[in-house]
Amino acid sequence: MIEFDVVITGGTVYDGSGGPGVRADVGIVGGVVRAVSSSPLEIGAATEVVDARGKWVMPGFVDVHTHYDAEVLVGPGLEESVRHGVTTVLLGNCSLSTLYSTPVDIADLFSRVEALPRDHVLKAVDTHKTWTTPEEYIEALERLPLGPNIAALVGHSDLRAHVMGLDRSTDRTQKPTRQEWAAMSDALETALDAGLLGMSTMTNPWDKLDGDRYRSRSLPSSYARWSEFRGLHKILRKRGRLLQSIPNLNTKYDMVFFLASATGLGRTPLKTSLLAAADAKASPWIHRIFGPLARAVNGPGKGQFRWQHLPTTFDVYSDGIDLVVFEEFGSGRAALHLREELGRNELLADEAYRRWFRADFEKKFSSRVWHRDFADAQITECPDASVIGKNIAEVAAERGVHVVDAFLDLVVEHGRKLRWHTTIANHRKKQMDKLINQPGVTVGFSDAGAHLRNMAFYNFGIRLLHRVNEARGDSRPFMSVEKAVHKLSAELADFYGVDAGHLRLGDRADIVVVDPAGLDDDVIAYREQTMPEFGGLSRMVNRNDRAVTATLVSGRVVFSRGEFAPWFGVSERAGSFLRAGVVTAPLVTERV
Repeated sequence: MIEFDVVITGGTVYDGSGGPGVRADVGIVGGVVRAVSSSPLEIGAATEVVDARGKWVMPGFVDVHTHYDAEVLVGPGLEESVRHGVTTVLLGNCSLSTLYSTPVDIADLFSRVEALPRDHVLKAVDTHKTWTTPEEYIEALERLPLGPNIAALVGHSDLRAHVMGLDRSTDRTQKPTRQEWAAMSDALETALDAGLLGMSTMTNPWDKLDGDRYRSRSLPSSYARWSEFRGLHKILRKRGRLLQSIPNLNTKYDMVFFLASATGLGRTPLKTSLLAAADAKASPWIHRIFGPLARAVNGPGKGQFRWQHLPTTFDVYSDGIDLVVFEEFGSGRAALHLREELGRNELLADEAYRRWFRADFEKKFSSRVWHRDFADAQITECPDASVIGKNIAEVAAERGVHVVDAFLDLVVEHGRKLRWHTTIANHRKKQMDKLINQPGVTVGFSDAGAHLRNMAFYNFGIRLLHRVNEARGDSRPFMSVEKAVHKLSAELADFYGVDAGHLRLGDRADIVVVDPAGLDDDVIAYREQTMPEFGGLSRMVNRNDRAVTATLVSGRVVFSRGEFAPWFGVSERAGSFLRAGVVTAPLVTERV
């Protein structure tokens, strides 16, 4: 008889393959799934029992788009993701990683782009960065009491800044010398040798550097020439590794370049993941193109291409003018360039600046992600209680001023104490349901660990299951539970080439137990929680602990009934670093 360490009893088991769920017990020994049985498994004296009657048992979710690169160093449990069933997270997205650059450069690269407090990013990296090579980076992560499993990409901006220096790498007139190109190629190869999944890049010029040295320059990867991209793509293609990218949202023509790079006509296709398939309010037609483009690349083009899609309404909050969408236009960038509030307020009050802002705001044919509709900008917090609950267009009408002047007046009056909310995309259920079902559209773009005051999609998997369950209850299903589980687990793990996302005999037991009765409106409710790792900053979070009744990493119950194991993220490591194409043995117990 097998003596099980853990038995999950009486649940409906979905294995991640997309096959239908079956009622079964799951037995775990040494962190590995050793039994999936339709008959009750025998419970030993020391067996931990997870009661899953009436619940769904599935592989832990895979989050392929996070920016936890600094947070993992100071809060390695990554509790906000794990409590929502995420057991594998991918670092190094959007051209940003902490592999090679200096701590000061890393802080300047990450902070403004990802709306993270620069001082805390710098302190986290400066204190913990003991590595100079990718292998040492992995070893440093595995010395931490990791909560989930970690996989990583190397960032193109990190490579460029490391090899060329942050100054030259963000100078349009400069290009890598022959020696620098060789060094960049070697650095990429070394990262891939160590087991990183691939490389991320960024050509969108809206994303800017923080700090005082090169403030408001675009990220280094956006200055790369096509020849540089082709050379790096050649390395990734040869190694069968992945490219993650965000195209230039001003011109959009480089999207064609990335789509073409993913094709396999006469060559090995480049595995490519591109942001972002969304039903944008600013472009109500754009949702129609994502499916056909993916089908063209993956069908006749014989490629390996996937869009990333956030499977929920894309709601964002802003404290004053501190929101990345203002980087879309020149007057917004000018305001965000000024960190000091007094100087910023002087600019915002200036009539010439306001004319510039109005002209930018009202341009009919400029590229945009934000719809720029202040009637869809509701004030949620403000020292002036009379405006709370109103949208900014209503405040403008009451004051008899232009809507832009009303907004800028509120920011000058109240600064970051003015908090407002808007919806950027995925506001129409019908179009969102169509998008998630398109071939070539995968789940991604949670941005976990970034934009701490702007948005919270740590529970992206629970949100998708909520929609699926709600539609079933209303007799209008758009997706089966088994397909949703597949899209949150094995589909992602298999495409990215990482050992995760399955619940089968012999697999590492990374598992989430979900109670469908807990899939209620709490999954989209607004919450805040202080963040000791970043000086007590209050950040947006999700709280739906009735939905996730247990999360297991490497066969250990790390979260249950709203509580973490006392050792979790503090004294023992549950997760491991997952290397590309390598089956990773479970870590049963390790004290740090």
